Amino acid sequence: MILEIAGYIIVFIVLVILSRKYIKTADHFNIIDNPNHRSSHTEPTIRGGGIIFYFAVLFFFILSGFEYLLFFIAITLLAVVSFLDDIFSLSKRLRLVVHFTSAILLLWQLQLLDANWLVLVSLSIMIVGFYNLYNFMDGINGLTAIYSMVVISGFLSINNFENIIDNRLLVYLLLSLVVFSFYNLRKKAKWFAGDIGSITIAACIFFFGVLFIKTLHAPIIILFIVVYAVDAILTIALRVIRGEKITEAHRHHLYQKFVDVGNYPHTKVAFLYGAVQIIINVLVIYFYKSSIHIQYIIIVSTCLGTGLLYLILIRYFNKKGFHSIKND
Repeated sequence: MILEIAGYIIVFIVLVILSRKYIKTADHFNIIDNPNHRSSHTEPTIRGGGIIFYFAVLFFFILSGFEYLLFFIAITLLAVVSFLDDIFSLSKRLRLVVHFTSAILLLWQLQLLDANWLVLVSLSIMIVGFYNLYNFMDGINGLTAIYSMVVISGFLSINNFENIIDNRLLVYLLLSLVVFSFYNLRKKAKWFAGDIGSITIAACIFFFGVLFIKTLHAPIIILFIVVYAVDAILTIALRVIRGEKITEAHRHHLYQKFVDVGNYPHTKVAFLYGAVQIIINVLVIYFYKSSIHIQYIIIVSTCLGTGLLYLILIRYFNKKGFHSIKND
């Protein structure tokens, strides 16, 4: 136990050192996110701070004796291409090829490649969609950090009872999120996660989710990401209904409405999303051993409840924004 804690402390210290080194390096090589009309920030900010999440996975892979090889290769592919995209803006085709390749590797690691081709294609599309969903939600300071900490803490809570995956991987990722938060969870962030951060952590969370659902036969685990999923999916649905191009950048997510229309600080919105997800996590942890029927009832009820809350809040902010424009 003492050696385990000492190991966590050492990893944390190394992550802190690497974070400081990266900030200096990124500043030197001008790896900067410059603000535009769609941005939530007003000053040039270092991009790619989410590289610290990859370092956490790398440390686990080395210290565990190269455990979960296919998972590590998938994360490495995503991290490298996403980081290059943060710097150079790679083609969509190349990114898609890498995203689907990583999806196949994750399914291989999860021992799901023996499923029929329709299931494999569907799962691959879901994985790539989840990468993009998580990336869409990385738009204000602290949101990715707080929300991801809540999600991974949920997995860790169950893992302490079920021992499904090596705890070190979950803890190392949590430590990397704490380090990332120090420079991001503030009014004026010193760095952003970038695609390397949001997509890397998304791949990890999807992997954990499928592994836990598959091992425990507990579909209710999907609710660990319901707050993000509802915001992202319903925002896309509303844009489709309005006839907007969903590939174009926008500021229609609920979390963006909180900031732009409600004038809520970024950190307050981040903690709000985290708090709602914590409440749902408690529900998941309490019922994950229940019968499948009960789990599905809770899943449907929670999705409907959060979806209704989303629609009520979106309508409220849209009306508030309209009246503000009218008064101006």
